[in-house]
Amino acid sequence: MSYDNVCKILAEKYPLDFAKWLISTRAKKVKVLKTELSIEPVRADSVSFLQAGKRILHIEFQTRPESEPPIPFRELDYSVRLKRQYKLPVTQVVIFLQPTNDPIAYTDEYKDETTLHKYKVIRMWEQNPERFLKSEALLPLAPLAATTSPEELLSQVAQKIATIPNRDDRQNTAGYTQILAGLKFDKNMIRNLLSEDIMKESVIYQDILQKGKKEGKKEGKKEGKKEGEKNEAFRFLSRQLNRKFGAIDSSILERLQALTTDQLEALGEDFLNFSNISDLEAWLNP
Repeated sequence: MSYDNVCKILAEKYPLDFAKWLISTRAKKVKVLKTELSIEPVRADSVSFLQAGKRILHIEFQTRPESEPPIPFRELDYSVRLKRQYKLPVTQVVIFLQPTNDPIAYTDEYKDETTLHKYKVIRMWEQNPERFLKSEALLPLAPLAATTSPEELLSQVAQKIATIPNRDDRQNTAGYTQILAGLKFDKNMIRNLLSEDIMKESVIYQDILQKGKKEGKKEGKKEGKKEGEKNEAFRFLSRQLNRKFGAIDSSILERLQALTTDQLEALGEDFLNFSNISDLEAWLNP
């Protein structure tokens, strides 16, 4: 579940921002807890456990409502196990990323003859985009928020990304946003609005460069620029592959470095459908 995995990466990279959004905590530091409980491992690709002060925040990201066991029962199970292990109150939030009419996306409790367990549900397509547009940590989620003009919203997101001064942070945020926007937008629209070249044309971005962002004297040379773009694509793809599959064998990395920029970008889209490292090897051996 690559979309879920991107959200997990964001929640654990910016735990304080997510905690402030979901539980309005006053904590100054939020600790990321291991995504494993004593009885059995949990789905580490879509679940994050954060400790904000004396409270555990359990976040679960969902692209589909189908689940085994069903989401309401799983929330009850996680809650009991978390309380037993950490001996703290637990707040649980299930975030549905993609629009659905399934009743599960509108259910916020587990109920049987003897038990009633409540949790919070957020449907991204109902959220006001303003909060996400104001936060670098939450910005990649903004395209999934409510809007009457999807293209205009995606354009706003692109402009916000362009204002991020640190190049690595800007590239990473653009990458996360491109992946999540794929749940809602056409690929060509995403490429047009979120490409680095488009962002470099913005007035705000140019202003940032003039105020202190130095890209090197050789950046303006055509060949140097192409090589820089290729290196950026390789580094970004390598980071995502490492997060998905763990350490990548050096022989595979060498083959990735030999790919063109266009091939790296194509792989960056195709790897979302990979289940294991053998899928990557198959891609490299058509």
